[in-house]
Amino acid sequence: MNIGVEPLIYIGIFVGVLLLVEGVYLVIFGRSISLNSRVNRRLEMLDKGAARDQVLEQLRKEMSQHLKGQGIPLYSLLAEKAQKANIAFTPGALMGVMAALCVAAFLALTIMTEASIVIRVAVSIVMGVGGVYMWVNKKAKQRLAMIEEQLPDAVELMVRSLRVGHPFSSAINIVAKEVADPLGTEFGMIADEAAYGRDVTESLKELAERMDMQDLRFLAVAVSIQSKSGGNLAEILYGLSQVIRARFKLFRRVKAITAEAKWSGMFLSGFPLAALVTINVMEPDYYADVKDTQFFIPAAIVVAVFLVVNIVFMKIMVNIKV
Repeated sequence: MNIGVEPLIYIGIFVGVLLLVEGVYLVIFGRSISLNSRVNRRLEMLDKGAARDQVLEQLRKEMSQHLKGQGIPLYSLLAEKAQKANIAFTPGALMGVMAALCVAAFLALTIMTEASIVIRVAVSIVMGVGGVYMWVNKKAKQRLAMIEEQLPDAVELMVRSLRVGHPFSSAINIVAKEVADPLGTEFGMIADEAAYGRDVTESLKELAERMDMQDLRFLAVAVSIQSKSGGNLAEILYGLSQVIRARFKLFRRVKAITAEAKWSGMFLSGFPLAALVTINVMEPDYYADVKDTQFFIPAAIVVAVFLVVNIVFMKIMVNIKV
């Protein structure tokens, strides 16, 4: 029985690619892109002496640059997620990082494995592109999760501001000053745009669509209806904050309840593939007696189809919308 180490080498190289892209990002941008800073990035830029219009222009440029790069081949796969994650890399720089990771993975495969040139090129491309995609996807999920968690408190802060007599634009400005990133900077942009004459409702709608978040759409619709038909905005937003908080708690509860099912689904979906790899590593000739028969390929295709169907249905069963 000969147990090979090549699968572990491939896994190690891929993990190294993920760590490398995170390390490069932190070295270049450091604290300026931190999501858990108490003082949001917009206020830091203003505190350093930048003019309000310059800060607004810089932030708007950063938040829209990735959608403008959707026409770049291959980059369109992650443009939307990079925009939601507000990745500080420009599209060109992110493509450069992707290419550099492909080269690094190819060099590591060349040094540590004896695979053919075709396999090394193919695997290095998959690692470079897949590593950046997984990293961007993780950043997007983290940022959206933080915005969802901050939003109820931000709405309640606006309610308190409205109840003491402040106008809605001032309530937005208070949220921009008191709330940390990422929501603080987003509301700071809305406050700046309102100061230069843009309608707050339009800014809220744009934010909701850019983040693709239902709770932000509720906020934009509530403010839009109140601006057209009148009413007590403080009470409307208070009710909305309770709804958002209740949805957030329900989502967390559903996530906890379905956690076991999700992990079971991941195990049941991944175990056949892991078993297949293990068998081929430990016993390379395991299928030698049957692989040349006429039924081997059709049987392998049927098994692959069932595996894909299993993965799809497992995901559907545990993907509960709140």
